[in-house]
Amino acid sequence: QPGVPPQEAGAAVAAESSTGTWTTVWTDGLTSLDRYKGRCYHIETIVGEEDQFFAYVAYPLDLFEEGSVTNMFTSIVGNVFGFKALR
Repeated sequence: QPGVPPQEAGAAVAAESSTGTWTTVWTDGLTSLDRYKGRCYHIETIVGEEDQFFAYVAYPLDLFEEGSVTNMFTSIVGNVFGFKALR
């Protein structure tokens, strides 16, 4: 969205598409959210576009079912496309 700093938007995408949507339960003490969260590691301006950026996000492989492209695709794309804070 215009006016949202790109670093903040990138961090929000990383959280929304990884651990940011997890419900807090008693087992949270057994799982390190830091281990599973996505991380926005680079922001790149799109030349000629105002308020448009590429956000590069890395995810730990343990976050996804091994060998399941469908699981990875729906986890990342489904959450990000449904994220109202972005356009």
